[in-house]
Formats: sequence, C-alpha cells, structure tokens
Amino acid sequence: MPRGRVDLFVRWAPGNDARSQRALLVATTLACMLLASHSRASELRRTAFVRAIDRARPSVVNIDGQKTLHGGDRSRAHAEEERQVHGMGTGVIIDERGYIMTNHHVVDGVRQIHVTLEDGREFLADLVAHDVATDLAIVKIDALRTLTTVPVGTSSDLMTGEPVIAVGNAYGYDHTVTRGIISALHRRVRVSDLQEYEDLIQTDASINPGNSGGPLLNIDGEMIGINVAVRAGAHGIGFAIPADIAMDVAAEMLNIRRVDRNWHGLVVEPGPREPRPGVMVRKIENASPAATSGLTPGDLITSVDHRRVERPLDLELALLGRNAGESFEVTAMRENQEIKTKVVLAQWNTSGGSRTDPAWRELGLRLKPVRGDEFPQSQTNYRGGLEVLAVRPLSPAAEQGIRRGDILVGMHIYETVSLENVEYVLKQNSGDQRQVKYYILRAAEPFYGFFLRKP
Repeated sequence: MPRGRVDLFVRWAPGNDARSQRALLVATTLACMLLASHSRASELRRTAFVRAIDRARPSVVNIDGQKTLHGGDRSRAHAEEERQVHGMGTGVIIDERGYIMTNHHVVDGVRQIHVTLEDGREFLADLVAHDVATDLAIVKIDALRTLTTVPVGTSSDLMTGEPVIAVGNAYGYDHTVTRGIISALHRRVRVSDLQEYEDLIQTDASINPGNSGGPLLNIDGEMIGINVAVRAGAHGIGFAIPADIAMDVAAEMLNIRRVDRNWHGLVVEPGPREPRPGVMVRKIENASPAATSGLTPGDLITSVDHRRVERPLDLELALLGRNAGESFEVTAMRENQEIKTKVVLAQWNTSGGSRTDPAWRELGLRLKPVRGDEFPQSQTNYRGGLEVLAVRPLSPAAEQGIRRGDILVGMHIYETVSLENVEYVLKQNSGDQRQVKYYILRAAEPFYGFFLRKP
C-alpha cells in the first residue's frame, strides 16, 4: 500500500437488507477512522520545531574559503609563522538582493569567500563591510533572482528557559540543526586578548565549529541571535549575539552614506514595537535632504515607498542602491496622525561631515581624561591618559579592536593626557598621512598598533 494512503475494499452484496446496510455503515466508519488517525499522526509529526526550521532554513547559507593564520599578537606587530587553513562558517540572508550577515572571524583573511545556498547553488561573495568590535560582517552575492530572507525577531523579550534552535555548517555538515533552551542572558565572554563579547545569549543548543554566523531561532522560526562562540572544553555551552544588536550594527554597516556615498540626513533609532512598529526620528541633520521634508524628531517612520520599516536596517535597505537625486516617500506617525512626505537623496560630500570632536569623528573614540594614579589596576609612570568610554562601530578604533575601558596614553610621538593632545596629533598627521601609531593600556598591559584613518 502506498505510504500516506489508506485503501479500504468493501465487498458489497446485492440486496437491501438491514445486515448489508449495517455492514456498509461499519466499513465506512472504519475507513473514516483510519483516515483521520493517519492525518493526525502526520500533523503531530510536524511540530512547532519542524515548522520553525522550515521557515528559516532557505535563508541559511554555508560559507567556506582558505585563509592565512598569523602567529603571535597582531596588535604587538609580531607576525610570526603563517599557515594556510580551510575555514568554514554560516551566514543568513538579510536582504533579497544577496546581502548576507555572518561573523567577521568567518571571513577575516579569506581570499575567496565561497557561499552555498540551501538549494545547492554556489557563489563567490564580496566583503561589503565588517565590524571587529562586534565580530560581525556583511558579504554580498549576485544571485540573479530574489532570495529568501531570514525572519528577524527581537531579542528584547527573551526568557531564560525558552526553546531555541541553532542552524549551521557544523564541522562542514551543512544545515545541521540542533535544539535547546536559553540558558542565560547578558553574558560577557572573552575569547582572546583582543576579542571580548559584551552581551551574549547563552544556550545549550549544540554550537560547533562551522556554526559561527548562523541563526539562533525562536520557536516561531524567527532569528533572535547570531551564533558566535563555544566555550573551549565545555559541553552544552554556546553563545549568540542578540539579534537587536546585530541588526543595529548591520544598519551601520549598510548605511547608504558609507556604501553608496548618498545621504538622507535621518538619524533614527528603534521605536516601540507596539502598537505599531517603526523607527523613531531622533535627529534631522542640518542642511540635509530630510531637513526640508517636514519630518521632526519624535516622528515614527513606518514605511519607505510602501516598504515596511520596523528597524533602522530596514530604512537603509530600502534606500540601498538608489541614485542621488531620486526621491522616496516616507510614511510616518505623529501624535496618532499619519503623515506622508518625500525626501530627495543627495550625494554625500565628505567635507560636509559632522562637527563632533576630532577623536570621535576621525577615530571613533569617545574619551575622558584620567590621571595616572587613577588608572585601574595600574602602577605606571604615565602622567595621565584618556579612558575609552565608547567605540563607534566600523571606525578606525573598532577596526583595531579598541574597547571600552582601554586607556589611550600616546599617539605618534606624543603623550595623550587631554583631548587637545589628540586633536593636535590628528592635525599634524593630516593630508596623506592616514596611519597613526597609538599606545594603550589594557588591564595594566601595554599595547600598540596603528589607526588607519578613513579617506
């Protein structure tokens, strides 16, 4: 008998007697019961986990390629022996045009980034942007047709103990699926002297080498994290970057000012998800295209050219690839009233940037002066330095792995005990001198490297 089919043969004898009618009734009832039982069994097998995996699986890709590993600590400029290794990881499609998010360490140093889709198609990808501080990167493939994007949830309401699913290229076994629960939230994890994650999801879903960059899903099949690390020597302990953080960093990496050199002038932040999702206008940049649109801080943008906007990344994706001079329609809510307006994209003029302090504008560092005797865990001869309060994603400081709490004690041949010292060094090293040597203290240990200032 074919699988999934129930055949019931009833031998029917001519006649209208009561016995024959009863036999037919019994046979019909039995057939209905068997069919109903089979239908229930099939539906019971299609659990919430199966449906969640089916929903997200087409958006998961495998990533592999050759990379060169350097011995020693690159921040100390000690490049010892080199060796070639075959790297592998996972990625998730975040835009139907072929933009894929993964971990930076998956593609860092890879000469040719090979991407394999769930349907088996293979592509070479280009590295679009990366952020060392959060270990995230965006690559792009030209797939020639629309791709399925990952459903993105929120990591703001996660609960310890709720079920989760990890999908990835574990040990090279593509699209491996494991399940578990959220073991803890807001974990700080250090994996090396230069890489520390500030706010991770801990899970007991099996995460193995090759899973990095793949999605951590909730029971609805929504991505609530990017799998990033396993604890060496431990069992049942894996970590993921919360989706809300990953999507905010992706918005920075795919900002049209950076990718297309276009400008809209809207500074937005995630808005409330209820009663209507959108992004909140935090600021309108002076003399920007949005300055004449009628939009004001506090407006909730819900769509761009009829494309839904639920997070800052959606705004950038809606405008990515457009030309300067093109207009787009913005729908927003203001005091429960819907408003519509148009904004015309402009070409970004690199000389018309922000007038913030030079350390933040050119290096991506928010700094605070500290005296030498205030250095944490440090007995040094330095007169003072500048404590790092914040690091802007994708900035020269982020590229170098500078993190909050480091003490900047010198740049070029000068000490840095005040913000004016930094400004002086940057002015002295302007023009073609884009590389500036720096010195920092981290937990009393000295490090040095080079800021590569953006042109």
